[in-house]
Amino acid sequence: MIKDIVDEYARYRSIGEKAIQQVSDEALNSVLGIDNNSIAIIVRHLSGNLLSRFTDFLSSDGEKPWRDRDSEFQDAHYDRREVERMWNKGWGILESELSKLSDEQLQQHVYIRGQAWTIHDARPIARHTGIRNKPSYSKAFVSAHELWLRTTSTRCR
Repeated sequence: MIKDIVDEYARYRSIGEKAIQQVSDEALNSVLGIDNNSIAIIVRHLSGNLLSRFTDFLSSDGEKPWRDRDSEFQDAHYDRREVERMWNKGWGILESELSKLSDEQLQQHVYIRGQAWTIHDARPIARHTGIRNKPSYSKAFVSAHELWLRTTSTRCR
């Protein structure tokens, strides 16, 4: 079971990386419409979420006091190297922590904003992205993340 979860996350990471590779450095910071975010801002938020959720996730609440979620959406300009650094840092903590788990631990409880979840059920990206085969990875990346935000915003706040 843990292998399936690791593989599922690897698939989402790969799709995101393909999306990022498709856009120019300038386009990483482009916002296509009102109430949208650039890929760079989405990466910053996703990284913040992964860092918060998976740092010491077996022993501390997944919403860390040091995380400033709102600042993740503030306008900022990032170069490709910084986007990749944020991306790799977030995914790195997730992959590191998952590598320590066994199938037996998937029913163990972790906490997000004080609410108990089994490790198996506390997988917002894997459970909510709903990525399908789309003609453009960048559309898939943005659509998947926006879907994830909509479906988790009421559960994880």
